[in-house]
Amino acid sequence: MEVKEDGAEHVLRSGGHTIFFCSAHCRSKYLADPARYETTASPQPSLSIVPGGAAVWTCPMHPEIKQDHPGACPICGMALEPAVQAGDDLPNPELADFERRLVVAAILCVPLLFVSMVADMLGLHLLPPRLAPWIQLLLCTPIVFWSGLPFFVRGWTSIRTGHLNMFTLIATGVGAAFGYSLFATLAPALLPMTLHAHGAMVPVYYEAAGVVVTFVLLGQVLEFRARAATGRAIRALLDLSPKTAERIRADGSVENVPVAAIVVGDRVRIKPGQAVPVDGVVIDGRSHVDESMLTGEPAPVGKAGGDPVTGGTINGAGALTVEARAVGAATMLSRIVAMVAEAQRSRAPIQAIADRVSGWFVPVILLVSLATFALWLGVGPEPRLSHAILNAIAVLVIACPCALGLATPMSIMVGTGRGARAGVLVRNAEALQAMESIDTLVIDKTGTLTEGKPKVIAIRTQGSVTEAMLLAYAAAVESRSEHPLARAVVDEAQERKLAIDPCEDFASQTGLGVTARVSGKRVAIGSEAQMESIGADATSLGAAAAALRQEGAGIILVALDGQFAGLIAVADPVRATAGEAIAYLRGRGLRIAMLTGDNALTAEAVARKVGGIDEVHAGLRPEDKAREVERLVTEGHKVAMAGDGINDAPALARATVGIAMGTGTDVAIESASITLARGNLSAIVSAHRLAKATMRNIRQNLFFSFLFNGIGVPIAAGALYPFTGTLLSPMFAGAAMTLSSLIVVLNALRLGFIRL
Repeated sequence: MEVKEDGAEHVLRSGGHTIFFCSAHCRSKYLADPARYETTASPQPSLSIVPGGAAVWTCPMHPEIKQDHPGACPICGMALEPAVQAGDDLPNPELADFERRLVVAAILCVPLLFVSMVADMLGLHLLPPRLAPWIQLLLCTPIVFWSGLPFFVRGWTSIRTGHLNMFTLIATGVGAAFGYSLFATLAPALLPMTLHAHGAMVPVYYEAAGVVVTFVLLGQVLEFRARAATGRAIRALLDLSPKTAERIRADGSVENVPVAAIVVGDRVRIKPGQAVPVDGVVIDGRSHVDESMLTGEPAPVGKAGGDPVTGGTINGAGALTVEARAVGAATMLSRIVAMVAEAQRSRAPIQAIADRVSGWFVPVILLVSLATFALWLGVGPEPRLSHAILNAIAVLVIACPCALGLATPMSIMVGTGRGARAGVLVRNAEALQAMESIDTLVIDKTGTLTEGKPKVIAIRTQGSVTEAMLLAYAAAVESRSEHPLARAVVDEAQERKLAIDPCEDFASQTGLGVTARVSGKRVAIGSEAQMESIGADATSLGAAAAALRQEGAGIILVALDGQFAGLIAVADPVRATAGEAIAYLRGRGLRIAMLTGDNALTAEAVARKVGGIDEVHAGLRPEDKAREVERLVTEGHKVAMAGDGINDAPALARATVGIAMGTGTDVAIESASITLARGNLSAIVSAHRLAKATMRNIRQNLFFSFLFNGIGVPIAAGALYPFTGTLLSPMFAGAAMTLSSLIVVLNALRLGFIRL
């Protein structure tokens, strides 16, 4: 069956693709065997690059429009803009062109208004009545045919292609005002006598045409500048990357080269205070690196040999030598820029409302304008023809759907840019809308609720053995071990600045532990079974071990020369922000479930520490997690799944919204709709707030747009005339239309300042 993407009810994100289904049954069949349907899955549109690598220009309202040069959108007539912002903030050539046209129009509009209206209002008859229309024609012609030329070109294109839009109305309204005035100037005798006044001259409305063009140009210039502001988030990210780097040659000398010349494997020297040019691994030196551009966390992160660094972060007081592991488009910063750019061009499902309205809006307005003309011409007061023309033109001008078209794209562009600055990277607008409506949050334990890096949380000793002595002996042996908890013991000893002696006769006993000789002592490390095998009695600390296990800790028992010496408890600490974040989300009505591959005892202990978790499912394999998420979705829940590991990827793909912690694996990030640069739950709170604020802003903009047209069009048609004798001049209609667009733009720009 053919499936339309707009309004599709059954959607799934999988492997970086968005797949649309005709029914829930087909979606379930796909989930049962994804590989079978892999070739038919609709890929997510990639970042727009045309063959040959040229830049792509696209429409913010219709991102499906792509071409390799600037111009106007053939659907809505809006100026196209680059799909990816350049790092340098170069002026928009179309903005510069429109500013020139606006200056000329504004300069000519002042004397045009003075001659046509102000002089008469002040009782100044500076020109003979027969000469005034010709002076107005002289002043108005450059405004309409040079300053307003882009509107006529786009209006004609809209008629030729059948995509009626705001420029159809502008061109029709301005053309009608100017055409009628020109006819009245050249052949006034052919018009009804009821129109003749001011010394037998027919009134002309050049000022209406000129002022409308000027106001529309002003609105376009303001819109250009506002749209440029939405790209500042991307430019700010691009500016983080340095333009040059110090590459170390094979002979050890250093050369200054463009960052684009760095290839994978090159060694780069980074001086104190410099920005890291590429993603890589430290091979020499120690320092602290400011990673706030990625994580939003102000505290610098210590870096030493073997630690990864990310391009765009700022080196601290130490010098580092880094081996490049990712360059160019493969760096984290470039991937973030691409993700933000793609999100800013994507369409939220709520955009379909504006699309449906816009589809019939312009034809209806044209009919309303014709009906207004006919009604005033047929039953209106004298001068009927003059009233009919002015009111029909006012309807065309005030109803321009620019504000309606801008309502959603402006909010999406500003909102996703604000999210990027806060470390919330949204893959597409659909994810934002879905995130707003979630009712269930499913979270992984390791790396999400916890820090994902085990640490020593307690040391208990026996007899004359001190904590430092026990830890030093254990670290000496564990430095040779591959066990996940061994690294935590060694890190703790190094943090306490303990001397770690070399060990001899290292041996590993599968299922029991390890043994070695350190400084003449025989050291045994492992489980209760290990202690029993060497005859060491560990029962004296049995109660302490049991209590620590209840807290979710792993227990390492240590014996020296066959005598039990003590224990070391290692646990993955709960993130400091986890409890507060869970409380916030629970307060917003979300149900929280934890899915983990860890054992039930540890999972329950973490849940108790965090508090507020409704469900705990432990001992799960990746397919179990995905099945549990699918169950919740099938039951009708709007599910957000947060995780950071490869084992989380299937569940992330099946959730309504997949949230990858940016500290996790590439597979998890690729499977998710939202990526959080900060690897903690407070970032989920930021994402939730962003989604709520953005969707609220979109609804406000749509409300303003519909309200404005609902009130403005009847007034322009003359609805108030029977009660107040008031008519709306096309000049004021143009000003009101520009004001409505400006309100929408300014309201959208407020998103750039929300607190997340």
